Amino acid sequence: MDFFMGIKGKDFVLVCADTSAVHSIISIKQDEDKIIPVDTHKVFCIAGEAGDRVQFSEYIIANIKLYSLRNETGLSTKSVAHYTRGELATALRKSPYHCNLLVAGFDEGMGPSLYWLDYLATLHKVNTGGTGYGSYFALSLFDKMWHPDLSEDEAVAMMEAGIAEIKKRLVVAPPHYIIKVVDKNGVREVKKV
Repeated sequence: MDFFMGIKGKDFVLVCADTSAVHSIISIKQDEDKIIPVDTHKVFCIAGEAGDRVQFSEYIIANIKLYSLRNETGLSTKSVAHYTRGELATALRKSPYHCNLLVAGFDEGMGPSLYWLDYLATLHKVNTGGTGYGSYFALSLFDKMWHPDLSEDEAVAMMEAGIAEIKKRLVVAPPHYIIKVVDKNGVREVKKV
């Protein structure tokens, strides 16, 4: 039932995730933040089984920090996405993680980027992306509204329109969402819906 979406704009990436923690038909809590900071300018939106989601994200983030300490340089968003894909592919043949991700980030000199990964280690660079039942409704809307010079206000309006469509049309729609932006100033929360 996890759900997240992302939109790449001119100089930012906007991401949104539901805040529900559920198991089968039981709602455990409604304030789970599934948008996890990787560093000051990168985030994972991660969906999947709670244990896999936490263990995999902590493992990847710890290894990225270790790389930065050993080499005295940070990884770009593209490098983080490819490293994450490699770890998912390796785990797929041993003990797979059932996690889908969006990797969103802003790199100095390269600008914003958004990558979509699924649990089978498929990686795509996208302008808009998402996972979950809600994405069936929102992504078609995003395809119609997205353009390369998208402003942050337009992206927030797109995200709110996507959330409204999900709440209107999806029977099992999550009740609460969190929206964050990644830009040259880092990661910040825009609003909770």
